[in-house]
Amino acid sequence: MSAIPHAAAPHAGTADLGTIDLSSSDAVPMSRLARVELRKALDTRAGRWFTIAILVLVLAVQVIYAFAAPEDALAYGDFLGVAGGVLGYFMPILIIMLVTSEASQRNGLVTFTLEPRRSRVVVAKFLAGFALAIAVMVLAALIAVVGTLIGIATGAEAQWSVDGNLLFNGFVLANVIGVLIGFAIATLLMNTPAAIVGYFVYSLILPIAVGILGSLSSGFADVAPWIEFNTAQTPLFMGDYTPTGEEWAQIATSGLIWLVLPLALGIARLMRIEFK
Repeated sequence: MSAIPHAAAPHAGTADLGTIDLSSSDAVPMSRLARVELRKALDTRAGRWFTIAILVLVLAVQVIYAFAAPEDALAYGDFLGVAGGVLGYFMPILIIMLVTSEASQRNGLVTFTLEPRRSRVVVAKFLAGFALAIAVMVLAALIAVVGTLIGIATGAEAQWSVDGNLLFNGFVLANVIGVLIGFAIATLLMNTPAAIVGYFVYSLILPIAVGILGSLSSGFADVAPWIEFNTAQTPLFMGDYTPTGEEWAQIATSGLIWLVLPLALGIARLMRIEFK
C-alpha cells in the first residue's frame, strides 16, 4: 500500500509574526543628526588634528606678528584681523572634510540607510559645519587676546577696541563666506582631495590670475568684480569703508556665479549620487 504525500501542515506552535509598521515611528531629531555629523568631523584623527593644527597656526602667527609688527599696529583689532586671515584659508577645509566624509571614508551607505532622507543629512552637515566654524572662530578670537597681551609685553600700548566693520565684515562675514564656499565645492565634487585643490584654486590662484589680467587690461579690471567673487568682496574688508550700491550688486552677481549655483548643483548631486 503506497502512501499519498500530503502538504506539510504548519506547526501548531508557529505564531503569525505579521509585518513591522514604521510609518508612525518618530523621525530622528535634527539636533541628533547634527551632533552625529559634528562628532564625525572631530572623531577622526585627520579632522581632530587638523582643527588643532589650525588653532596652533593661529597662535604661532600671532606670536610672530607681536614681535614683527610696529607698535602702532598691535591693537586687538589687528590681531583679530590676522587670526581671521589664517582661518579664511584653512577653516573651509574642515567643512570640506565634513561634507565629503561619506565618499572619502566609504560610510555613505551607513549614513543614508540610517537616515534615508538625504535632505535632512545635508541640513545636519550644514548645521554641524557652522557650529564647528563658530567654535573655531571663538577660539581664534581668544587666541587674538593672547597675541594682544604679548604685544603689550613687548612695549605696545594696550588697545582693546575693535572697529565694528572689521569685526563683522573682516572676521565674521569673511569666514562665513569661506565656509559656504567650502560647503559648495565639497557638495559639487564629493571628493576630499579634489575639493581641497578646488578651494585653493578658487582662493589663491584665481585672484592672482584676475589681478594679472586686470593690470594688463583696464576693460577686464572693470568686468572682474562682476564675475570674480574674491575681487567683488574686497570693499567689505577695507577698514570702515561701506560698499556702494554698485559694489553690492557686484557681490550679489559674482556670489551667484561662485556660491549659489555651485551650492545648488552640489546639493542636487548629493541627493542623487550613488554611494558604494
